[in-house]
This record gives sequence, C-alpha cells and structure tokens, in this order.
Amino acid sequence: MMAAVLYGKENLKVEPVAVPSIGPGDVLVRVRAALTCGTDVKVFRRGYHARMIVPPALFGHELAGDVIAVGDEVTRFRAGHRIMAANSAPCNQCFYCKRGNENLCEDLLFNNGAYAEFMRIPARIVERNTYLLPDHITYQDAALSEPLACVMRGLEETHLRAGQTCVVIGLGPIGLMFVRLANVIGARVIAVGRRRTQVDRASRMGADEVLISAHGADVVHMVRELTGGYGADVAIEAVGIPETWEQAVRMVRRGGTVNFFGGCPNESKVALDTSLLHYSEITCKASFHHTPSHIRKALESVSRGEIKANDFVNRVEPLANLLEVMRYLMSHNGHMKTAIIP
Repeated sequence: MMAAVLYGKENLKVEPVAVPSIGPGDVLVRVRAALTCGTDVKVFRRGYHARMIVPPALFGHELAGDVIAVGDEVTRFRAGHRIMAANSAPCNQCFYCKRGNENLCEDLLFNNGAYAEFMRIPARIVERNTYLLPDHITYQDAALSEPLACVMRGLEETHLRAGQTCVVIGLGPIGLMFVRLANVIGARVIAVGRRRTQVDRASRMGADEVLISAHGADVVHMVRELTGGYGADVAIEAVGIPETWEQAVRMVRRGGTVNFFGGCPNESKVALDTSLLHYSEITCKASFHHTPSHIRKALESVSRGEIKANDFVNRVEPLANLLEVMRYLMSHNGHMKTAIIP
C-alpha cells in the first residue's frame, strides 16, 4: 500500500509499505478520509511528538473508513462496517484511569498511520474507542470527531453555562469548534483572531462579537469594554503561545475561568500576576487530549448536525499530495483542514 512515513523534521515521504498484519483483537481499515490537524503540522515541523510519535513512523490520526478484515477475537465489528477509530485508548488500570483521568493514562496507547490506504486499529482501541457510523454521517464528518472530542473536554472543564460570556482566542479549526460549541450551549461568544477571514468564519459559527488582534490592538481592553468592564466568564486560549496565555488571564472577570488549551513550545514560560489570580479567584485550567466518553459525545454531536466537516475542511487532496499540503499548512498558520483521500 501507499502510506506517509515521517522520518524527521520536515522529512515526510509517501511511499510503498507493507499492508499491516492484524492480531486476534485487531481490525484492518480501508481509510476513506483522513483530516489534517494542527498537531500533525507541529509534528511535521519538529520531526517528532514527545508522546504520540517517534520517527520513522506512519503518520496521521484523524480518520474514518471501512473495515476490511478483523481478528479472530473481534466480535463487535465485521468486514463492511463503516467506523471511526480514535487515536488512543487508556489502560483503565493505572493510578490516573482509576481517578477518571483516562487522558492522563500512564500507558495511553496512541495509534498513527491514517495517511495511508489501510490502517491497523490495535485491539485496545478496537475494544474501547472504535465506533460504528450511522448511515447519515459522512467519513469526513466522522473523522472530525477526534479533535471535536478534545474541544468538548476542554469546554466541559470550564463549566460554561448558557447566558455566560466566553472569549475564544485563536480561530484556527480548534478555536472555531470552541466558538460553535459555546454557541450551542447558549453562551455569548467573543472571538479573537488575527485576520479578517478568521473572524468572518467565527461569525458564521455563531460568534456574537469578533475582534482582530493584529497591529498592536489591545484586545484585553476591548474584551473588557464589551463586558461592561468586568471581563468574560470564561476565556479559551487556542493559540499556544505564552503571550496569549497571559492575555487570557487578564480577559476574565473576578471568579472567572481560563482554559489554556493551546500547547506552547517546550520550555515555554509565562508570567502571571499572582495578586490578580489570588484576589480575583481566577481558575486556571489546561486541557490535554480526550477520553472515550468524549469521543462518544463528539460523535453524537456530529450525528445531530451541530458540527459539520464542511465548516472546517476547505480542501480535498489525494495522499500523493500530502507533503505539499503539510508545507502549505506550515506556512499558513491557522488555516482550515484538508481532507486527505487515499
């Protein structure tokens, strides 16, 4: 089969590799759609991911497809089933799993290889984090469930409620998902992006107010003006740079909550005003990854039509063009997703 193999920093080749063999509990899937992800772009740029991938390795993790073979011990799936498989599964036995933090599992099993004609889904993921697709869900919509699950978990951590105000900083696909879900909850949404095209998309996703942060704009002051001087109830940082982490803290009201969703580069430091945090009782949260329950919730949201791939995917490319796509996304930060069709 043809598959994308990551060899190191910006070193990606689409080349012939053996079709994966499967064990008794595994499933072999024909990939029908694999979506690009901001994490994949970071991995391509850096040449590795500390937890998810060590080169040389097959690449890609947001997918949906058709089952073409199952191991002898598989009972839930059969050839011909349309499925979405998440890119990880927890052990359910470790210290963190027993405390409900499956995303922090000490033995979290990751799976990569979506940018390929076929992909092996290992037994643990087959058992705990693979799902049949209703007929009305497209492959691209289903593949969107993985990043959506991460966003759902992040928003859940903030305890945002209808009628509250949420500011979302960063309007790539992840930020736009936050905008959309906050709108579905019934919150007032203020969207902050660097370009007019980004804030226009946010408006279409349901943002009530939009702010452009380029050219030295004091977006903290602007957010406070829009909230009567108080600040937002919740701030979501979906950029991943220290400067916007610090801005997010200054955008919330007393008693407000900040979610540091965007992962900063390794060794990054932020300076936070301890008096502000203490005397204003600001809650600071960070969110990493998803859990099986959030994958299920994401698929349910997709099934209800709350999130559609058409809102986030604006290009369709064959697998052979993946290197060109990655280079393009690396030079166009915050760009929308591309659907890779092997």
